Amino acid sequence: MGWLEGTLLVLAAGTTLIQLWFWGYLFGHLGSYRPNSVPDSHQEGPPVSLIICARNEAKNLRKNLPRILNQSYRWLDIIVVNDASTDNSLEILLEFKKKKPNLRIIQNGRKFTTGKKAALTQGIRAAFYEVILLTDADCTPAGPEWVSGMVRALTTSTDIVLGYSPFLQSRSFLNRFIRFETSYIATQYYSFALAGIPYMGVGRNLLYRRQLFFETGGFQQHLHLATGDDDLFINEAARSSNTSVVLSPQTFTYSIPKSNWRAYYYQKRRHLRAGTHYRPAHQLALGLLSASHLGHYLSTIVLMIAFPTYALPATFAISVRYLVVCWQYRRILRLLRDPSLLPWIPLLDALYTLHYLVFAPVLFNTGHSRQEKWKQ
Repeated sequence: MGWLEGTLLVLAAGTTLIQLWFWGYLFGHLGSYRPNSVPDSHQEGPPVSLIICARNEAKNLRKNLPRILNQSYRWLDIIVVNDASTDNSLEILLEFKKKKPNLRIIQNGRKFTTGKKAALTQGIRAAFYEVILLTDADCTPAGPEWVSGMVRALTTSTDIVLGYSPFLQSRSFLNRFIRFETSYIATQYYSFALAGIPYMGVGRNLLYRRQLFFETGGFQQHLHLATGDDDLFINEAARSSNTSVVLSPQTFTYSIPKSNWRAYYYQKRRHLRAGTHYRPAHQLALGLLSASHLGHYLSTIVLMIAFPTYALPATFAISVRYLVVCWQYRRILRLLRDPSLLPWIPLLDALYTLHYLVFAPVLFNTGHSRQEKWKQ
């Protein structure tokens, strides 16, 4: 047996086993998870300050703010930080305020830093209440029980609640790919959190205590980065003892994904740069997941081509992994309310390896992270 043959065999066996551990065991924490029942909107809970940072979001504010303002939750303080918008966002916000006095507007005339961390910090400092709930101007809650459901996951020992924010469906392949990626990322951070290793959350649907924000130092550790107001803060503050998850469909917030590959690329590049600042153990675990995913496909395919005698065992390895992945996705996509993706999983799972190759340079080149923009 030559060195190439032996190396490929070891890689194929090792990466396949690692993938089976992730999909068969770790991601099973999410696959077997059962959401709480429908939240009771009449059940008393702590008062909540809901914060939205908006920059040039006039269209989205007009579209999505009514469903946010009409939440059934009783004690709700709603803050919109209008972050140096140059469109008619302020006029729209003032129109809403006439009808909803619990809407408060923080107006920033000029923008001195990139990203929205300064604006979000303003909102948190101005919050009336201890419990902070975050979403974006381009998000709309699934229904009037969104806040109730998020608060219901909060206990006396919980400081952080991780919510889910899927994208709306369309028939384009890009839309399917983005929805697949969203479900895959959710599979990771929910499974890790349920296993007692929380490492990120998404700011489109995230709840935490105001005291935790200030005790952790807010965004000071990564203030120089335009991104990371959600995942980097959670990576720093979340522990198994203070983090819970919620996956009731009433608690989802929906948004429209990017409609062209160029816009998707730049958005994804910003998010990936934040990931390079995760805690080392989290980077190692996620790196092992990505490397084994890519390595599984490369090693088994090259093994079949270069050494046809191994075609049968290589095909067996690919098939076993596919069966486990599809079985787990069948359970997870039901939880995430997107079962229509299931027939596309084999193709999208294979194509996602190209994602690693395309974005690999981003992970090794963070020198321009200061220049990344939040909103123009």
